[in-house]
Amino acid sequence: MNIDIKGKQLDIGDALRLHIEDRVVHIAEKYFSEPLEASVTVSREGNDFRSDVVVHIGRGITVHGHFQANDAYGAFDGSAEHVDKRLRRYKRRLRDHHRNLPDEKLLAQKYILAAENHTDEEPAGDHSPVIVAEMATEIEIMTVGDAVMRMDIENVSAYMFRNTAHGRMNVVYHRSDGHIGWIDPTTV
Repeated sequence: MNIDIKGKQLDIGDALRLHIEDRVVHIAEKYFSEPLEASVTVSREGNDFRSDVVVHIGRGITVHGHFQANDAYGAFDGSAEHVDKRLRRYKRRLRDHHRNLPDEKLLAQKYILAAENHTDEEPAGDHSPVIVAEMATEIEIMTVGDAVMRMDIENVSAYMFRNTAHGRMNVVYHRSDGHIGWIDPTTV
């Protein structure tokens, strides 16, 4: 398994690098025999450290975890625990992920937009968002339960998918009250 370890605004020492490599390999191989790759970024945010762990365990399946603590080891251990918990919770469903679903996928473009900085002195005119990045993505056919699982393991606030029940586009998302929302448009 290929592991990419980066430090932003800090130097990753040999002891921390070895700790990260051992723990990531242990977690990934505990649930999957041949994980593909992992990426760990430890950064400085004010007085704290933040760690982001991304493990690519199979075709189209990526598990994300992040954590913030007052030391680099604590930040990494917290984010690694998030990844471990998600893999433990969903390991059976992730292994059976593609068994009963059609291989058909819908290709789409995914964009990352710059956050808007609103000021009172902005000139009137074009208010189009600035595109920071764009990439190709696939919208998969899956059940609502699988979409909720994918939203959780990828640690995102919303997830778009094609529902296996009827083939239409659906969205699941985290609500501010802690529940999961599901948008299922109907045709009129």
